[in-house]
Amino acid sequence: MRIRSIADVRCLLVNPRFRVASFWNFSDTCRQAGARYPAAPLGLITVAALLPQEWDIRLVDCNVQTWRSRELDDADLVLIGGMLPQQRDALDLIREAKAKGKTVVVGGPDATSSPHLYAEADHLVLGEAELTMPRFLADLERGAPQKMYVDPDRPDVTTSPCPRFDLLQLDRYLNVGVQWCRGCPFSCEFCDIIELYGRVPRAKTTEQMLHELQVLYDLGWRGHVDFVDDNFIGNKKLAKQFLPHLRTWLEERDWPFEFSTEASVNLADDDELMRLMQDCGFFYVFVGIESPDEETLIATRKRQNTKRSLKESIHKIYRHGMMVHAGFIIGFDTERGSVARGIIECVEETAIPVNMVGLLYALPNTQLTRRLAEEGRLPADNGIAPSGQGDQCTGGLNFEPLRPRAEIVGDYIRVLETIYEPERFYARVREVALALDTSKRRFKRGRGHALQAARSFLRFAWTLGVRRSGRRHFWRTICEVGRKNPGSLYQTVVLCALYIHVGPFADWVAQRMRASLEADASHAEPTAPAFATAAG
Repeated sequence: MRIRSIADVRCLLVNPRFRVASFWNFSDTCRQAGARYPAAPLGLITVAALLPQEWDIRLVDCNVQTWRSRELDDADLVLIGGMLPQQRDALDLIREAKAKGKTVVVGGPDATSSPHLYAEADHLVLGEAELTMPRFLADLERGAPQKMYVDPDRPDVTTSPCPRFDLLQLDRYLNVGVQWCRGCPFSCEFCDIIELYGRVPRAKTTEQMLHELQVLYDLGWRGHVDFVDDNFIGNKKLAKQFLPHLRTWLEERDWPFEFSTEASVNLADDDELMRLMQDCGFFYVFVGIESPDEETLIATRKRQNTKRSLKESIHKIYRHGMMVHAGFIIGFDTERGSVARGIIECVEETAIPVNMVGLLYALPNTQLTRRLAEEGRLPADNGIAPSGQGDQCTGGLNFEPLRPRAEIVGDYIRVLETIYEPERFYARVREVALALDTSKRRFKRGRGHALQAARSFLRFAWTLGVRRSGRRHFWRTICEVGRKNPGSLYQTVVLCALYIHVGPFADWVAQRMRASLEADASHAEPTAPAFATAAG
């Protein structure tokens, strides 16, 4: 494609649909909260900001609007990017655009990790776009774009532009993401973050970050903002320098936002950092626990979780006003016998209500994948997204495990069926809600947002407190928290609302995996039903 003038280009950015069901994809809860999808596509709107602003730029997010082929009709250039769970939809979109004669450019984490799968695209702009996109645009303007653009260097994120938040239909999302820091200092064997973004955290300037928040504020966004950083506390010194400025900015605008993020469990070692986060309105963090077994943590190079009481660490975070969501993985080589009891005990001791439990998945271009390849334990199609509806929940163990697969899956089923029993789930919600310090929560809803929250609560209460079999546990939780720690009722409702998805989803995964075991035994195809959302 050769362009006469950059002002003439009509560019369509497409965020592929997350086809798979997963613990992360709680769209049924979103609908009852008045949204359509949990999070906005931050990567694509950052790429949009790197494009010539004279272009006619449109964004279609297939997760919040129905995709129609006619969206392609007026486009000169089609940009598609996404992650592994979006792979299958991305490949379909590429073929559809090519069939209409469009020039297709692909990037994002999955294409960067598995570029061979995206060979049908005209151009691959891989890695971090701040480095590769300008080169592609320069070649495009002179009429000689290359097939592939890669750059092993890490960009200075202080030069990254403010994402094009104006392209989003903001009212369709439960939260909007921003990114302050890229990279993680740790070296977990199974993680692809360090391969994609490196082990040296790179942070934006305070001025940059506050400008991005100001743009969101000016667009009318209020409420939940997610710092999508790979590890928000990857550089604790920088975090401590940034957070007081964030607090001042919030105070001057009467506390329009509250925040979530992802952090390593060593957050609990730093009372000052937790206090600063609480002062800024961080209300939950995602923590990767993976396994309570120290041998496994050492073998997988997740040493930051060792030599500590996970129970004490997580409860320290609660005492600083932040809920914790956690990730657990089953299927590591070091597992000895059943691991279900250890994980269940860890979940109960830490009282973490929402746990993203999955089977180990060897992601492309990770230390784990390279080791398994050397050991001859990977299939030839590694890197292709799991088939069906599940991600690592039902598509994990994409390698030859050392422990019998049936034992691993049996442990997985036991964990899911136990921790998401209504009585156990709501008991953990109550324990967390009563432990949370909400005395410093300052987030203020406008009248319109307060009315929306009230309507959402009524929908949640109807689903969980009337229609569901665990309704007595729901009402006990609401009443007990309201009586003993009313300041945490908001967080309580948030956690309960997530059960609209995670409860039925855990049941479905267990049912599907049990069908898979039975099919393996009889050499037949599994017949478990497709996952249907439960909001209805």
